[in-house]
Amino acid sequence: MGAEPYCYFAAYQGDVNTTLQTLRQQEFAAGRYNPVLVLPRFYGFPMTESSVAPGAQHSSIEEAMIAADADGTRSILDIFEVSNFPYERAYEDPAINSGIDVCFRTYPFSRKDLEQMFGTLEPSHQQVESVCLESDSCETIWAGIDRGTCRHIIVFDQGKPSEIFFAGYSFD
Repeated sequence: MGAEPYCYFAAYQGDVNTTLQTLRQQEFAAGRYNPVLVLPRFYGFPMTESSVAPGAQHSSIEEAMIAADADGTRSILDIFEVSNFPYERAYEDPAINSGIDVCFRTYPFSRKDLEQMFGTLEPSHQQVESVCLESDSCETIWAGIDRGTCRHIIVFDQGKPSEIFFAGYSFD
């Protein structure tokens, strides 16, 4: 089977890591992960707090990841760290990547990518939703996300961070 996509809009919690960890705990508690929900995308895309929520079926995120095996949880639970560097730079630059697995992380889009995608460094919710989920260019964006990794975009409302959009692919 192929990698499964997932995505979320999460309320901004002061920084990307805090927002990521809050979202991971929220999705774990809701049970929105493999093997509890076999294919999350069939339950709504992007996942939201109102998506189906059977509740956690494991005692911890780590236990859920072990149960998911090579497929991964097919959710944000597979992502534990935030990179400060865009994926391309982290992947190609040995000074950044020295022996570090590029998987299990979320990476920001570069300033250049944000400008090209949105025409701004401060995209709104509507812009992100339109470009990343609804437009013809969304396939290009998703094609730039490797298995076991995630990309994120800080979403702005009236010039202030309001949400973070996370988009990723499971391992298998």
